[in-house]
Amino acid sequence: MEITVDKYTANQASIKIKLIEADYQPKVDAKLKDYAKKAVIRGFRPGKAPVSMVKNMYGVSLLVEEINTILGESLNNHLKEQTFKVLGEPLPVEKVEESIDWKNQKDFEFEYKIGFVETIEVKLDQTIKGIRYSIKVDQKLIDETIDNLTSQYGESTNPEVSESGDFIYGDLKSTGTDFSKTLSVDITKLSKKLAGKFVGLSKEAVVEFDAKEVKKDEWTSGFGLLDEEGDTAKGGHTFVVKNINRKGKAELNQEFFDKIFGSDQVKTKKEFEEKVKETLQGSYDRESKVFTEEELKKLIADKTHLSLPDTFLKEWLIKANEGKVTESEVEQEYPIYAKQLTWSLISNQVAKEHAIQAEHADVIEKTKEMIREQFASSGMGAQLESSMDLFVDNYLKGNEGQNYMNLMTSVQNEKVLALIQEKIKITEKSLSINEFKELLDK
Repeated sequence: MEITVDKYTANQASIKIKLIEADYQPKVDAKLKDYAKKAVIRGFRPGKAPVSMVKNMYGVSLLVEEINTILGESLNNHLKEQTFKVLGEPLPVEKVEESIDWKNQKDFEFEYKIGFVETIEVKLDQTIKGIRYSIKVDQKLIDETIDNLTSQYGESTNPEVSESGDFIYGDLKSTGTDFSKTLSVDITKLSKKLAGKFVGLSKEAVVEFDAKEVKKDEWTSGFGLLDEEGDTAKGGHTFVVKNINRKGKAELNQEFFDKIFGSDQVKTKKEFEEKVKETLQGSYDRESKVFTEEELKKLIADKTHLSLPDTFLKEWLIKANEGKVTESEVEQEYPIYAKQLTWSLISNQVAKEHAIQAEHADVIEKTKEMIREQFASSGMGAQLESSMDLFVDNYLKGNEGQNYMNLMTSVQNEKVLALIQEKIKITEKSLSINEFKELLDK
């Protein structure tokens, strides 16, 4: 047997495997003899048919089977010996014009394409500068959140006369076309001038306005029209009031506190405000942590200069998911796949170099944290903790064990990112909510 590797680009190669008769025939003959002992062929007692007849009937299939076995084992063993990291799976090079004559051919040559990356060198030192972002929850956000909560949980009424902030239910009709629709107008989403036409109205009142008075986004946000309906709205319109809905604000009392945070979690307005602040800060701490880590991944990936075999990987993805994805879909989704693969390679290399490993106990604790977050506002408390082991066990066994493997990867990534922040130069940066949102939009 002869195996040769031809690296025709920096990250793609051709592997050729040449087999001669001595490589496969002894095993094929052994299989034929063994098959002849068990074969049941009409006209012969079981196991008494001549080997030549068995060979004539089953020789080609046994030959193909044995050669495929040899190819698989040889290819895998040879790739394990290489210093480069193979990506995806080897793809056979199909040459229709060179069809194989399995009955008469003695020597065979097979060719495969592979994609790989050479040695991955991840630099981690103080010359690399990263940023750890944090978000400070201010009093304005706390007040806005409490205001939204009291509005959300307030009781609805149907007053006789509309005010700013009301929802007005009625019939919208175009005076120049046959378009009409029954809907609810959110006055708060309209411009000040247009909103004024919907204030001080009672049932059966008629509002007249021109489409030019309505900003493009107000057709969807204020009137609730579909995009295509708003795009075609022109000329004069009338709106006939059928009902007025007003959402009152909930009182800051124990009933309201219990609805938001669970029974007896807070008992005073001060405790409620502190709990809102704590909840908001926890949420934004998680957001800023995720953002920081994603930015660090980009930073380290840029510094590592990892070159993926893009052409090969796209071809492999299409063939590995044959019938499930199209070439255009792979082309569209490939940047996301390449980003995830790049980080996976880097993370695994850092973990290997620094002996980082996700332990079973880490996975259990990570699962508990995740479950506690999901049930944070349920008020289950002690009941949740008493059943925690059952929750954890059910989750980790779910999805045919894939949940466990995903969390193993997640834990390793967290440890790798923690190490990276220790090794490189990190600058702390505190942001307001608006500054953070602007950063996300970039």
